[in-house]
Amino acid sequence: MNKLRNTDQLIKFGNHLRGLRASKKMTLEQLAFAVDVEISQIYRIEKGKVNPTLTTLIALSIALGINIGELVNADFSTTK
Repeated sequence: MNKLRNTDQLIKFGNHLRGLRASKKMTLEQLAFAVDVEISQIYRIEKGKVNPTLTTLIALSIALGINIGELVNADFSTTK
C-alpha cells in the first residue's frame, strides 16, 4: 500500500529543490525571503521533513524562475 506522505518522496523532492536552488546560486535565506517564509521552513522542505503546500510550491517556482512542472519534476517512480 502506498503512503500518502511517503518520506522517501519528500526527501527526493527536497534534494531536487536544493539542487535547483544551488543551480540558481541562491542561499536558503535568499529563497526564503523570495517565498516569504522562514529560513527554517525552506530547510525543512529540503530535508524532507515537511510536505509543502500548493501555494508554497507556486511561490518556490516563481522565486526560482521556473515553471511548477520543472519544480515537481523529480523522479518519484522508485524509492531510495
